[in-house]
Amino acid sequence: MRPSRIKAKLQRGEPALVTTLHLTDPSLFEMTSLMGFDGIWMDMEHHTYSLETGAGLMRAARVGSADIIARPAKGEFMRMQRMLEAGAQGIMYPRCDDAREAAEVVGWAKFAPQGRRGCDAANPDAPYLFMPVADYVAEANRQTFVMIQIESPEALERADEIAAVDGVDILFLGPGDYSILSGFPGRFDDPRILEAKRKVAAAARNAGKDWGCPVGSVQQAEQLLELGARLVCYQADIVMIKAGLEQIQREMAPLGFTFGGGV
Repeated sequence: MRPSRIKAKLQRGEPALVTTLHLTDPSLFEMTSLMGFDGIWMDMEHHTYSLETGAGLMRAARVGSADIIARPAKGEFMRMQRMLEAGAQGIMYPRCDDAREAAEVVGWAKFAPQGRRGCDAANPDAPYLFMPVADYVAEANRQTFVMIQIESPEALERADEIAAVDGVDILFLGPGDYSILSGFPGRFDDPRILEAKRKVAAAARNAGKDWGCPVGSVQQAEQLLELGARLVCYQADIVMIKAGLEQIQREMAPLGFTFGGGV
C-alpha cells in the first residue's frame, strides 16, 4: 500500500500543498508528482474523462510522491470506491449536506470496522494481490483519507456536526459553489467568504480535524495558514496555460500581431 504523503504531513502538523490538473496527459501527472507536490486534485465531478483514463493518470503519478485526491460527483459512492482501488489516496466528496451523508461517504471509503467498503485487492492500491488481505484492509484504512466539502450555507451551519463524524479527516471549503449558492457568485473577496473560512476552521478545530480551501494567491494562502488551515490548493494547469497564452498576446500585439476570429 502506497503511503499517503498528505496524511503523514498532517499528522506531523505540517501544511500540505495541492495543485489541480484537469488535462489528461499522463506526462503532466508524472512531472507534477516527480516535482514533489504533496497532492494532485483530480476533478471527476466536473470533467468528462472516464475512470479508466483516470486510472492511467494515477498510474503516471505513482512514479513520484504526490497523492491523488479524486473528486467524484455527489452520491457516486460506488465510483468513489473504484477511485480508491485505482490508486487514489484521498476522496474529496462534494456538496455534502449533513453528518448523515458524511457518514455514508466514510462507510464507502473505509473497510470494516470503520466502514463497509467492499474488498477486491486485485487492483493498484493493494497492489495486485501482493498484500495479505488483513494487512491490506488495515493499511488502506490508515493511508486513505476522506475530505468533505462544505459548499452551501446550509452545510456551513452543520459544519460542526459534519466534522464530528468519525472517519472524516479534512473539511474543505468550496468557495466557488458557496459564493454562487449564497447569492454573490465569484466574489471571493466578499467578507462572507472569510466568515465561512472562520466557521469551517472552528468546526475542524473543535473536532480535532484538519481543514483547507483553494486559494488564488500567495496572500490568500498566508491568510489560510493563519486561520489554522493545513491543506492548501493553489493553481491549476488550465489557469496557468491560459495565463501563459495571454502573456504571449500582450508581448506580441505591439509588433502588429492580431488575435481573434476570422482569417
